[in-house]
Amino acid sequence: MPLPSARTGADPVATLCSFVHGDFARSAMSNRWSDLLVLVVVAILAGCATRPINNPLTQVERKVGYRYETRPQVLDDSDTLVILAFSGGGTRAAAFSFGVLEELRRTPVTVNGRKTSLLEEIDIVTGVSGGSFTALAYGQYGDKLFDSYEQQFLKRDVQGELIRRFLNPFNWPKLWSEGWGRSELAEEYYDEILFHGATFGDLDKKPGPWVMATATDISTGSRLGFTQTDFDLICSDLGSVPLSRAAAASSAVPAALSPVTLNNYGGTCQYREPEWARLISDPNARSRPAGRALQRLKEMRAFQDGANRPYLHLVDGGVSDNLGMRAILEGFEELEASPGFRRAMRADSLRRIAVIVVNSLSNPSTGWDKSERPPNDLVLTLKAVGVPIDRYSYEAVELLKDMVYRWQVTRDLRASGAFANAGNPKLARAAADVPNIDVYAIDVSFEALSDAQERAYLMDLPTSFVLPPESVDRLRAAAGKILRESPDFQRLLKEMNTPRPPAKVSPPIEIR
Repeated sequence: MPLPSARTGADPVATLCSFVHGDFARSAMSNRWSDLLVLVVVAILAGCATRPINNPLTQVERKVGYRYETRPQVLDDSDTLVILAFSGGGTRAAAFSFGVLEELRRTPVTVNGRKTSLLEEIDIVTGVSGGSFTALAYGQYGDKLFDSYEQQFLKRDVQGELIRRFLNPFNWPKLWSEGWGRSELAEEYYDEILFHGATFGDLDKKPGPWVMATATDISTGSRLGFTQTDFDLICSDLGSVPLSRAAAASSAVPAALSPVTLNNYGGTCQYREPEWARLISDPNARSRPAGRALQRLKEMRAFQDGANRPYLHLVDGGVSDNLGMRAILEGFEELEASPGFRRAMRADSLRRIAVIVVNSLSNPSTGWDKSERPPNDLVLTLKAVGVPIDRYSYEAVELLKDMVYRWQVTRDLRASGAFANAGNPKLARAAADVPNIDVYAIDVSFEALSDAQERAYLMDLPTSFVLPPESVDRLRAAAGKILRESPDFQRLLKEMNTPRPPAKVSPPIEIR
């Protein structure tokens, strides 16, 4: 029986898929070549893969789904909001961020007379690329992660196994399928070794912090978080999306892995912008333009244009924000710029916000400056991509530290009466906009290591999804040491363990 002829422009794999499900498959079983033909049919059917389709959402329900506002962990009676930001960097980032979780687990604190570990007080975890694996896995497993993560992921040759699967001829038909690529193959593997079929609907049912893995919309450079709040923008239900798909999107390094494609149904679910968006857009409701918040608002509106943008192609979250810090900085700017936003979010119940930035930025030695010959074009291209990302990561941390300093100085001057006595009402109003909240910017990075030899060793580790077991252990140990020795971290612990009158119970600010 001759094979069917393919139409011009038709997908050959799709044509074969439809054919093998019909007469060809049935007749193959009745002749002496049946065994061989069965193998051919099986191989072709393996290529009949379709891209996972995210489900549409017909109506936005702001009190339903995996979103910040619905998490019990962030709505408790604690007066401290604790945020972790896990950077990208492959296994290096995954191990380094895991070391911070281990140290927080060993750190005792007393909250409202109750003794616990600081790990139990974590409210928000953002994760990008390699850091997203640790963030999502902790959200899924909680304390059980400490029994299995080392073997399941950190000390596994993830990169080698992915390459073997890419080179396996049995997977080629799938890789040739329309809309199904290397990231989908990686997603299958991540699910097999780590996430085991868990979805965001499953995560929503578990206690613990709110976890946000982030990817980049390559068309606009905007970030898209795998949270129901962001999926509201594209009128899609996050609940059925596997955690492995979020990890695959967040770590889809351009060229090495294919983009992860989502259907965009934006504009079909009666989406209404949150209160803070209306507040910061009103020039009479704020003392100055909220630059990052306004930019985020533009990005949000672009996502809602599903009619002209029916598909979103997502790549590594590090392309737009390798620290997972943009959402945090925007949240602070919204908090500072709009008194109405602060009232709407009832942020007066918070006494402090701690942001622990876990930055696994490396800087491998190259020796380029010792040679007259410059590096080759491929190396230059990779470096040209990495340098802006690294520079932006540095600026993000410094912006947070500058904001902390400015808030503290302004509050001290306000308490002294300097603004009220200056005879400048505009200046007094601007000072009044600074929230009465202590902010702790805790930087956990290799630069903080006092041991020069160990610092050089860690900074020379590559960005890949395989590291020697010794490197994994040294990353974990270094993360704990850096966090323990941080003066800002020690100051936070002292403040948290100092008894104070109970604060009014109310939800903390929304950070998007």
